Amino acid sequence: MTKPEKGPQGRRRGRGARERILSASQQLFRAQGINRTGMDQLCAVAQVSKRTAYQHFAGKDELVAEYLRRFDPGLMAAVFDRTDLTPRERLLAAFEMPMSGPDELTPLCPYIAATVEIHDPQHPASEYAREYKLAIAARLAETAREAGATDPERLGEQLALLLDGASARTRVLNAESFPTAAAIAAVLIDNALEDVKATAGSTKGEIPSGDPADAGV
Repeated sequence: MTKPEKGPQGRRRGRGARERILSASQQLFRAQGINRTGMDQLCAVAQVSKRTAYQHFAGKDELVAEYLRRFDPGLMAAVFDRTDLTPRERLLAAFEMPMSGPDELTPLCPYIAATVEIHDPQHPASEYAREYKLAIAARLAETAREAGATDPERLGEQLALLLDGASARTRVLNAESFPTAAAIAAVLIDNALEDVKATAGSTKGEIPSGDPADAGV
């Protein structure tokens, strides 16, 4: 009978090996970057052998792509699927999503960080990051449409850009930038909704076209 395979520290490989590998990748990729993390170190932290790692993932490229998929599989469902908030409030809640511990600044968006390190646009991780960013902008646009914005696609793209900019600026300056981004977002959202009110008001006040006599004048 073949004995269960053991990792570097004698820990048996079980059903949790894949989760340990992904947990180690999240810890190491975020802390020191994708390129600086080798499979040997990753396997040591996950307490699995390299053979086990390659049984679960064909290679590091596949692992990096799966690492990104695990961050937000629901496309910020904790924001967009809330029924206790109005559409406007959901748009602003996107800027309040915690991505780090209470005593830490929000780190650089993992999707941006991955594409900065991986220069190949055809890399699985690059493709997934691109799809994710487009999907977030689409969800923002959908919510902007629910709120009544005149140009929801434009507002969605503006808010997506603000989110990415706040993440990058927080990392570069080592100072929280999301409150400022949220204030700018509020102005953009309210301006978009004011345009709706203004259009509705002008339509209400329009004089019917045609012969004045037809209007009883």
